[in-house]
Amino acid sequence: MDTLATMDVPSRGQFLQRFFRSIAQIELTEAQSLDYWDQTLLRKSELSQNLGKRVSLQAALADVLAATGQLRMPILMEYEELRKLQINAATDPLTGLYNRRFFDDYFEKELNRSSRYNHKLALVMLDLHRFKEVNDRFGHQQGDVLLQTAAATFRKSLRTSDYAFRIGGDEFALLLPQSDPEQAAILSRRLRATYASSIEPMNLGIPLALDYGLAVYPDDGELQEALIRVADERLYLLKNGTRSGPKPSAAERNPVVTAAAPLPNLPYVEPPAGSETKKSEDRRRWERFSMSDTNAYALIGENPQRKARVLNLGHGGLCLETSTTEEFGEAFHAVLHVPILPPVRVNLRRIYRLNLPHADASMSRIGCSFVT
Repeated sequence: MDTLATMDVPSRGQFLQRFFRSIAQIELTEAQSLDYWDQTLLRKSELSQNLGKRVSLQAALADVLAATGQLRMPILMEYEELRKLQINAATDPLTGLYNRRFFDDYFEKELNRSSRYNHKLALVMLDLHRFKEVNDRFGHQQGDVLLQTAAATFRKSLRTSDYAFRIGGDEFALLLPQSDPEQAAILSRRLRATYASSIEPMNLGIPLALDYGLAVYPDDGELQEALIRVADERLYLLKNGTRSGPKPSAAERNPVVTAAAPLPNLPYVEPPAGSETKKSEDRRRWERFSMSDTNAYALIGENPQRKARVLNLGHGGLCLETSTTEEFGEAFHAVLHVPILPPVRVNLRRIYRLNLPHADASMSRIGCSFVT
């Protein structure tokens, strides 16, 4: 009954419709199912008061169904069995985490609660880097172990007020009430490190990692769709970093996390002339995050490293601002330092270089694409 109380009316109606079908072999509409359930709870309370002792749920249910002429093929069950049905309706069977449907329902409720009490709400989207390679090389049974290990990592690290969900194959989401960007980032880094330690003894030979991206209400948006989009973009940025190349420095391994400046609504930048496709995936490709109001920067090359300011970034690449005297070549690698995310190593290819006019003549902008 506790789980039912957290569901919205349509979800509760669908669950109860299946419940009455299994318990008494009767076909009811969702509205009828909700009505019979309310009658059952009321009848349980009435019988308990009249008899002066606790009356079981199944007894009240049998009484209601018999009184309405619905008790033809009864299959009564214990409360614990009903509880299991309720849990199964809201959880993923492999990991035991809440499922995608419950995520959608609960996310909306938490947003409403945060709006009502003027609290922040952090959303963290996660997935397993190079998970498909594990399934291809070792089989899905090993992949299941990795998913269960991720779920165990969440359960060990989250507060009782936090919620973890499995929303896809190797995709997870966390809802962290009353968490600001810095708190959510620290937790995400800790989850990543804990997961790495947990799978290290498996010796898989694949650089598997728990990648994440986060967004915070209301800084990054006020609607589910906007927050998911921002978190997904930041997840993609972390995932796009390569795990090869020189080992990061101590500063890179232990970055100072700063709160992200609020990002504007993602603009739609028209594709180059001659592009005919306008599908949603193309729209995502050309969307850009403005980073001009943050302290985002990139360290270019090895020794000595040169610093360039990050003006914007997106799925396909980024734009840097640097001195006109610095040359990086057609292809180079960089370590991106972006608020909320840990340093990310990426390979870049220069697309254009534009010298700024007038007062900014000493600076130029370099447009780069990510090379995977």
